[in-house]
Amino acid sequence: MTNSNILAKTSIPFSDDMIRAGVQFGHKVAKKNPKMDRYVDSVRNDIQIFNIEKTEGKLKEAITAVQQIVPSGGLVLFVGTQIGRQQIGREAAISCGMPYVDTRWLGGTLTNFKTMLKRLEKFADLDKKMADGDYAHYTKKEQGNIKEELRKLNIKFGGFKAIRKVPSAIFLLSLKDDILAAREAKRIGVKVIAVADTDSEPSMADYLIPANDDALSSLTLIASTIASAINKAKEQKEPVENK
Repeated sequence: MTNSNILAKTSIPFSDDMIRAGVQFGHKVAKKNPKMDRYVDSVRNDIQIFNIEKTEGKLKEAITAVQQIVPSGGLVLFVGTQIGRQQIGREAAISCGMPYVDTRWLGGTLTNFKTMLKRLEKFADLDKKMADGDYAHYTKKEQGNIKEELRKLNIKFGGFKAIRKVPSAIFLLSLKDDILAAREAKRIGVKVIAVADTDSEPSMADYLIPANDDALSSLTLIASTIASAINKAKEQKEPVENK
């Protein structure tokens, strides 16, 4: 299946759907980054309004990028660390079997992945031992301490505890608010796919989607579209021939 076929099979939101979701609303003019003006169509009541056709075009580019990453086994790490965005990113990631970060971005998650991997392996080992009853002979206090450690580790790493390789791309629900993740990704060549509002720095994304990053309806629409594209891209994997 070619990329063009998958793009055709991915349900791209119509302009009317985007407008109903509030995708077109940017920030007040005073907060704008002039570099984002190319994606703005007009200004209403001091609020910048995105050109929906340009948003649709950029969303298609992001989908095409996903289609090139996923079939070979590449991972897309969903990142949404702010209240409201957390649930959207988490649910979208789970729906397409991808890892996610829904709490504070931990410095070195990508740029110091070897160290991060050791922490993830320790977490997995601790979790397995607890599930297997290896700590059954410990005192209640000791078991309580281990459970508390597991709880904290799950908050930090629960969304990506199973990954054992650097993601090929990250998908940010807000380029501006999760700029630390974008900087790390750019530093090591991990592709950045991101929702970029009018106050964002577009140079920090390889594939930006100019859209409202505050309205949950806008983010849900975009995140679910990316998740759908990932699921379609998984079908692109070539079957292994019997030798």
